Amino acid sequence: MEQSHANCPCMEACPLNRALSLIGGKWKMQILCSLHNNGTSRYSALRKSLDGVSGTVLAAALRELERDGLVFRSEYLEVPVRVEYSLTPRAKTLMPILDALGDWSMKELF
Repeated sequence: MEQSHANCPCMEACPLNRALSLIGGKWKMQILCSLHNNGTSRYSALRKSLDGVSGTVLAAALRELERDGLVFRSEYLEVPVRVEYSLTPRAKTLMPILDALGDWSMKELF
């Protein structure tokens, strides 16, 4: 049976569409990969690892990732204040999926 466009599984209510909206923003995948590969990182280290990202864009992406439960922000009340970012357990369960997607891309698209 053919599906109509109104019943397309990748429309707004689709779980896959929702997942991609969480990680598909500008620089989000790179942030997640950097935290996965480098572990807990300070803002300045993240910015250095993401060549070309502006401070404004990085800050906005980190806020969104934190809001969506993928990045944890730890603030230490020191002078100056130290802030570190790390993956949440939720994001850690996502990383094998992203690794598999990367493997698929290398095999099928390159």
